[in-house]
Amino acid sequence: MHRCTNPELPDAERRALIKRMMQGRMALQKANTDAEFLEAKALVHAAKVALGERGPVWWDDDANDYSGCDLLDTPYADWWRSLS
Repeated sequence: MHRCTNPELPDAERRALIKRMMQGRMALQKANTDAEFLEAKALVHAAKVALGERGPVWWDDDANDYSGCDLLDTPYADWWRSLS
């Protein structure tokens, strides 16, 4: 289960952050040293945090953050099974 981008981000900011994330992903593929790899990974992480896909939650309804959890280990398991 993955967290979505914060829908409240202005379109121009969201686009710029996605571009930065993709540049980081390309840098990951081209990395020749551990230092280059770690720098590229940090770029991707920073962009994902700014997009709201990682880090503090952007919603304010007190719902738990289940990102990174197996869907079957969340309160949504029965709903997921019913889709099959």
